[in-house]
Amino acid sequence: MKPRVLQYGRLMPVLEQQLAQAFNLHRLADEAQPKAFLVARGREFVGLATGGFADAALIDALPSLEVISSFGVGVDKIDLVAAGRRGILVGNTPDVLNDCVADLALGLVIDVARGMSASQHYLRRGDWPKGNYPLQRRVSGKRMGIVGLGRIGKAIAQRAAAFNMELRYHNRRPAAETKIAYEASLLELARWADFLVVIVPGGEATRRLINAAVLDALGPEGFLVNVARGSVVDEPALVRALQEKRIAGAGLDVFENEPNVPAELMQLDNVVLLPHVASATHETRAAMAQRVFDNLSEYFAHGRLVSAIAA
Repeated sequence: MKPRVLQYGRLMPVLEQQLAQAFNLHRLADEAQPKAFLVARGREFVGLATGGFADAALIDALPSLEVISSFGVGVDKIDLVAAGRRGILVGNTPDVLNDCVADLALGLVIDVARGMSASQHYLRRGDWPKGNYPLQRRVSGKRMGIVGLGRIGKAIAQRAAAFNMELRYHNRRPAAETKIAYEASLLELARWADFLVVIVPGGEATRRLINAAVLDALGPEGFLVNVARGSVVDEPALVRALQEKRIAGAGLDVFENEPNVPAELMQLDNVVLLPHVASATHETRAAMAQRVFDNLSEYFAHGRLVSAIAA
């Protein structure tokens, strides 16, 4: 008998096909009344494939659940406490997206500092004949502060080093195996940095970590880049700082209430806005899909995960 796996949310078609071939898969999205379905048949499922969501209510509705395999590295929308109480293993997709997220972070740094997107809009509006676009800021040789020196943070640092940037980082505690200077105070890191790049996990522990005080410390010559989670930044405080030019600009791939982006941000030329696409390449999404499948396959074959997180 193939293991019974529930799919929550839409996944990549190739992954859905893999899952359907290897397991007894059921897509909850196909149910007209999903809550009633879970009440009636939730105990059938031993595995859950999800696009990044599994709250306590969903976990409780699956009393036979043994394993969760999530598409994505972030687990802030998965109730790890509820999973841990029942010994449910949780897997995600780390490492395979490091390069693409780091590439995009550096792209945002360059774009917002050099005004690439804004100057393109200037050209397309037909404003160039009226005068040259204003001078912007150099990237090479500047100071980058990284908030969260994990796998992706280290990949960002490697790229920044190629631009001869001076590097420091802030974590809750010093990271192992790095020569990058550690700054225990987030405020001091912001004061020092020309570019403050945020790549910490989401969740309550980091909610609005980048607040008005941090933005004021970054100052009118500093840029914020967020490729973490929208919840990590106090969005209203950021809007005010950008409007009042208390920071030089921001590059944002994530927002607090996705896919809704504050209208105030849309109106500003000193911010680059992307629709949460840091890992959105054919190569990386294929690798992420494969990891979701491999986590489930490894669990049902050997009782372990390729990439497990502590629940």
